Parts: sequence; structure tokens; C-alpha cells
Amino acid sequence: MTRRQRKNLIRILVALGAFAVIFVIDKIVALDGVFAGRLGFLFPFALYLSVYIVIGYDVLIRAVKNIAHGQMFDENFLMGIATLGAFALAIYRGANGLEIEGFDEACAVLLFYQLGEWFQSYATGRSRKSISALMDIRPDYANVLRDGSAVTVDPGEVEVGETIVINPGERVPLDGVIINGSTTLDTKALTGESLPQDVQEGGEVISGSVNLTSQIEVRVTKAFYDSTVSKILDLVENASSQKSKAENFITKFARFYTPAVVGVAALLAVIFGAVTSDWSTGVYRALSFLVVSCPCALVISIPLSFFAGLGAASRYGILIKGSNYLEKFNKANIFVFDKTGTLTKGNFAVTEVSPESDRENILRLAAIAENNSNHPIARSIVGAFGGDVPSGYTLTNIAGAGVMAERDGDIILCGNEKLMAQNDIEYAKASGTGTVVYVAHNGKFVGWLLIADEIKDETKQVIGELNGMGCKTVMLTGDNELVAQSVATEIGLTSYKASLLPQNKVEEVESLLAAKGKKDALCFVGDGINDAPVLMRSDIGMAMGGVGSDAAIEASDIVLMKDDLKGIPLAKRIAKKTMKIVFENIAFSLIVKLAILVLSALGITNMWVAVFGDVGVAVLAILNAMRVNSKYGKSV
Repeated sequence: MTRRQRKNLIRILVALGAFAVIFVIDKIVALDGVFAGRLGFLFPFALYLSVYIVIGYDVLIRAVKNIAHGQMFDENFLMGIATLGAFALAIYRGANGLEIEGFDEACAVLLFYQLGEWFQSYATGRSRKSISALMDIRPDYANVLRDGSAVTVDPGEVEVGETIVINPGERVPLDGVIINGSTTLDTKALTGESLPQDVQEGGEVISGSVNLTSQIEVRVTKAFYDSTVSKILDLVENASSQKSKAENFITKFARFYTPAVVGVAALLAVIFGAVTSDWSTGVYRALSFLVVSCPCALVISIPLSFFAGLGAASRYGILIKGSNYLEKFNKANIFVFDKTGTLTKGNFAVTEVSPESDRENILRLAAIAENNSNHPIARSIVGAFGGDVPSGYTLTNIAGAGVMAERDGDIILCGNEKLMAQNDIEYAKASGTGTVVYVAHNGKFVGWLLIADEIKDETKQVIGELNGMGCKTVMLTGDNELVAQSVATEIGLTSYKASLLPQNKVEEVESLLAAKGKKDALCFVGDGINDAPVLMRSDIGMAMGGVGSDAAIEASDIVLMKDDLKGIPLAKRIAKKTMKIVFENIAFSLIVKLAILVLSALGITNMWVAVFGDVGVAVLAILNAMRVNSKYGKSV
């Protein structure tokens, strides 16, 4: 709770306590009869007025300021005219010796209105915490090495290629590469991942993370305006400007609705007074009508619901660029995935060794042959072996076939079918999908290794959950038909398209967009690097692993800061709950208000019921909106 919220809560509680005492005494002893004479009503008037001023002075000030700026018909105007009218009506009735009505209702209206405003402020602050945590990633300074010493400057003054020093406990101000030292970085504010990340010389560091353990020197690779932290801050700061259809409707609705109800209330007072000659009753009904007609519940709770949804998503490292995308994502039922780096890890690994009984020997022999190569397949073989690789071998690359390793008459062949055929080696043909590496030792076939891009651990689980939601799941990949079919079958995709060039992916998405129904929405999920055209063309573009990827932040509508597919169904659940609560609040507010408006116009209810119709409904709608920012589990 902020200091301002605490101060307003104290003011509300003091005014509420004073009002309760005055109200109870008034009902027991009738305060207007304490002093004899026709002016006896001035005593309760003075008591209630003191409460009214304490609780409502800021409402009246805002109403006057808004009128001066041409914004006449808002909730401050409605509250001001309704409560001042109630005071005027009570004075009129008291001066004419009639039963006083209006003093207590006027105070109650403002008391509960302020209570509703406080709940709204508290709920917004609670939702804002998740987003403001991201805003804390903004770096205040950078220590740049110039003329042999570190100079503290604004991050925007550091140029690409300069070297900065980052001490333990400091926030990384700019993207770069470590040129001296190693340390541990806290990237939780960026990715939602609580586990610190170890980085060494030659490793990349991302602005916004926190250096935990050791001093490092970093060569800057991006200017501040182009850095990860700058782009994320810009995304977060502008998220609230992208309004949903529901929010835009409520804004337009309130613009025409408020002056309309003021006119209806005036007509109600005039017509009732003219027909019955009971002007005070007519005015009282009109004031009750004004109180209940205030659109606070809608104007406050709908944006708050979306804001809470954006906050809940950001808490899990899901950045949604605006409430319009949250609203649209709720309708997403066609999910199109890039394969490499999205459904798979984007790195090669040994997935099978045959015969399994000779696994260690096959890996050792292959690692000897591939040890000096930087090819991803070679590195995956050496990594799978994991031990000390024997040295002293002469390695010879055989173009288009593989590698021969030789030491003192010991010969190892490692490569494809062509290498085996060239050396007249009989071999057992491998089965499976991926790159096959055959291994022979001293003229005899030893076995084979199957190497493939690893499927992410959570992929099958997430695709199953999306399928369970009734969504269509499609994979677009540049891999051949055999590899694509194998992956699609293993993880349970609805369909796939193989052997696609980047421009072919756009064409396939265009076809899917043309074939979908009016109520359908297509979400493309990619790595945000070479998929930017497809991300932008889709109804919703979602980028995986957005940290450090300019294209991810710029081209997509939703960025999963942590490279975790579970963020997709999680974002779907958040969007679904947000929209459910939005429609609940709209329906509840309109139904209750319409009923009380009719009852107020007919004189069946008094201003106390009108207070509930306005403030009570608003508070209930706000409390309902706060449910959006509850905890969500990532597991299915």
C-alpha cells in the first residue's frame, strides 16, 4: 500500500466513523429537533456538511477543473451535482417544515464513492507491481573505460565498441560480450527464471540483468536506444495505449451515456413535478437516478481487468503489447509453429547409438575422428562422449563422405554411406530420422549414430494441451518430409508443411488466414529472428526466447521472455480468464443498474439503493477484476 493510499484510507475511515456516529444519533434523537424553531435543520446540516467536506472536497475540485477544461459529463460531475442537489433538497424541505431527506444520503454517496475509488487504486497498484518490476530493469549509469580509467556516464553516452566495467551488484547497462572475467547474472526481471546464469569470457550479457558475483569487462555491441532493456521498457510503457474493443466501446459508451442520463434525470424531475406539483419528490427521484446512472463500474473495472491480465502475464515473463492483443489471443484457435528453435532446441544431439551394447566404444571412436571439427554434428558427438578424447591421430577430411583418423596403423572411419562404400566395408543400414554417422575401425564396421535436433522437453505436453483446447496446431519447417513427419507424429501436431523456404512460410500463413472462419484467430509462434515477416502477417505474432532478439520485440505482439513453450497455454488461460471477467462485469453492471434506474424513476427505491447501484456494483466489479491477477500454474 502506498503512502497516498494509506492517507486516503485514513481519511475515509475517519469520515465513515464520524458519519456513523452522526447518523445513529440522528435516527435516535432527530438532530433537527435539538434546537427549536424553523432553523433547527441547520444543526444536522452543519454536522453532515463537515463530513461531506472532509470526504468530498477533492471530487468537487476535480469536477470544477474538468468543467473548466470542457470535460463536463464525467463521474465527478455526476457525484457533485447529485450530492449538492441532495443537500439543497434537504435545506428546502427543512426550511419549509417538511421531513428532512438528503443530508445523510449525500454523505453516504461520497463516502462509498471514495471507498470504491480507493479499491480501484489498490487493485490497480496490485496489478501494476508485476509490470513495475520490469520497469526496475532501467540502468542508471554505465562505467566506461576511457583513457585507462573507468568513467561513470549515462548509458546513452556509451558508443558501440567501447568497454564498460560492471561490478558485483550493478545492473548491466548495455548489451555486449565479456572480454575479461566471468560471473553469475540474475536475469529474473527479464525472463522470470529464478535460476542465475553463469557467463564466461566470450559470452553475451543482456542489459537489464544484474551482476551477482565478480567484476567483468564487457565490449558494448549495441547502443542504448537499440539495447534489449530499452526495447523492453518501450514495449511495457506503451502496452496500455493499445486498447481492446471492449475498452474502446466503454469509452465511447460513457461519452454519450453520461449526458443522456443527465438529460433524462432533468426531464424526470420536471415532468413529475409538473404532473404532481410535488417538486421535492421529483427532484429526489432525479437525484437518485443520477447517482445510480454513474458508469463507474464499467469505466473502472473493464480497463482494470485488462490491466490485471497484462500484469499477471508479465509476472510469468510473458510480455503482451496491449489489451487488444490479450483480447484477440483469447480467440486464437489456430497455432502455427516454426520448428527449429521453437518446437525443438535448435541444436544437434546424439539420439540413438547402435548397437547399444557397444555405445561407449562407438562414441569414443567417433569422437576421435570428429574432435577437431567445429561442425554442429561433430560437436554433438564429442559432447555425447563426454570423456577425454585420445590424441595423436592424423585427421583427414574426405570430401562429401566423412573423416579418416589414423595413428600408428590404427584407422578409424567416420562418415556417411559413401565413406563405407569407398572402403568396401559392409555395414548395417540405420533406421530412424535424422543424420546418420557410420563408424568403422580397422576395416570392420562398428556401428552407427543417429543425430537429430532435440525436441524440447515440454513440446509434446504443450501441443497436447492446445489440442485439448480445440485448437489446430500446424508446423511449418524447411526440413525434409521425413524429418517433418517424424517430429509432427511424435509431438501430436494436427498438420505440417515441410521443405519450405522463408517466403513459402508467408504463403502458407496467407493460405491459412484465407481459409479460417470470421471468429477464428491465427497465432504464429517463432523464434523472432528469421520469422519476422510471418510474425507480422499473422493475427497474433508470438516470439519465443525474446531476450536479446530485436526482431522478436519489434515484429511480435506477444513475447515469451523465457524460452518456454508452456507460456503459450498459460497466456491462453490468462486471456480466457480476463475476457470472462470483463464480460461478467459488463453484464452484472448493466443489469443491476438498469433495474435500479427503473425502480428509482418509479419511486420504489430511495437514494440508499441508488448508492449500492453505483458504488456497490463498482466495488464488486473491481473485486471481481482483481481475480485476474491470481496465481496461474504452468503445468498442464
